[in-house]
Amino acid sequence: MQRRVGGGGDGEMEEEEEEEEAPTHLNTSTCGHFLVISTDKLCAKYTGEGLHGNDVGAIQGNRPAPCRRLLYYFEMTVKDRGFKGCTTIGFTDDHFRNSRQPGWEPNTYGYHGDDGKLYHGQGKADSFGPTFSTGDTVGAGINYGAQEIFFTKNGKLVGGTFNDVKTPLYPTIGLHSPNEKVEVNFGQRPFAYDVEAQLKKERERRRKAVENVPLSPSVNHSIVRSYLLHFGYHDTLAAFDAANGGSFPPMLFTPHEYGNGTLDNDMFALDQRKMLRRLVRDGNIDGVFAKLREWYPQQLQQQQEHCSNIIFLLHCQKFIELVKLGMLEAAVTYARTELAPFFGSSPDQDLHLQDCLALLAYEQPHETPMAYLLHFGYSELVADAINAFVLSTNPSVPASGKSPQSGLEKLLQQLTACLAEKRVLNGGQGEVFSLHRILQGGKEGGW
Repeated sequence: MQRRVGGGGDGEMEEEEEEEEAPTHLNTSTCGHFLVISTDKLCAKYTGEGLHGNDVGAIQGNRPAPCRRLLYYFEMTVKDRGFKGCTTIGFTDDHFRNSRQPGWEPNTYGYHGDDGKLYHGQGKADSFGPTFSTGDTVGAGINYGAQEIFFTKNGKLVGGTFNDVKTPLYPTIGLHSPNEKVEVNFGQRPFAYDVEAQLKKERERRRKAVENVPLSPSVNHSIVRSYLLHFGYHDTLAAFDAANGGSFPPMLFTPHEYGNGTLDNDMFALDQRKMLRRLVRDGNIDGVFAKLREWYPQQLQQQQEHCSNIIFLLHCQKFIELVKLGMLEAAVTYARTELAPFFGSSPDQDLHLQDCLALLAYEQPHETPMAYLLHFGYSELVADAINAFVLSTNPSVPASGKSPQSGLEKLLQQLTACLAEKRVLNGGQGEVFSLHRILQGGKEGGW
């Protein structure tokens, strides 16, 4: 597993998304008095007379519907409609009474088989869809993104109702006349309804909503140019500008709007940052130290006195370059003299040192979990950290204690913060946004 290195901006570290446990069977500990439940806890049969409104046999799933996803769905097959066909499927909350039908209590929803109506709170009913009976398979789901409860019958969408969905909600069934019998499917076998197709459709709807947001034609040029400036890709920047014939679209922001002169800061020491990046790419770490002592002696001395992250990364990179060259004895000597003082400084540095030193234990380090240290991408991370250090020495920019950031980084932080705030306003429901997953080409709701 690769570990993050360098002192990036706020928001680089993302919380790992915990896997939510979904319902797997009916909860017999909260079962209605008029139900007999099968040994696998997936079938229920009504044994009462069904003469009164409070002798319903209702039962919830063993867990609430997971809410850190875009959709949740389950199904129920009517094995026997019984005397009146009062079978119901829906969702209920923690306070639900199992002697009542789903939809008869606040914050509960129920699609009823005898009349095809949708009930949602205190017995309020709306004309909704067809009735269902013996042999029919009906389903109920929650679209957290759209805040919609939806229902299906025999593999086809019946419809949905938009509400302020308040979780946790439990998948629930209700029976209310003699001999009614149903079987529940929590995903242990394929659903009759193609829920994956609906999920794909919802993602497409959200993606189009994002794509329809208007942007200035110059936005891509401005962001790319800002990125190249910030990270000191001098040659690439020159080629990028040349490709545009030296005629640049107007920047989207004035320096003031862009964030306290960020554009001016990105121009700082551009030639020096270019040279330092090239030295890192060439594996010439001694040259990097020499240039830093020449250009930034005071700041480098302060970094060395505090055993800073930038000094740590440079020493690690020097060790790695020795390993790359096969100079293992020199690498061991260097580790004893330069890396040993960093042990115990911080848990993160200790873990990183362990990975570096583990390179010595293998005849083919390129084929080990530590091989990432030998790749070009890792040396670029080190070069990025040096670039940030140089930018932080700009005397015209007030010291903030944070690593300087490019405009692109700020935009991504704002995106992440906005989507996190959206989930908060939505009661913590919906998929957890993962910027890392998006950048690695994975699926994400809303894209």
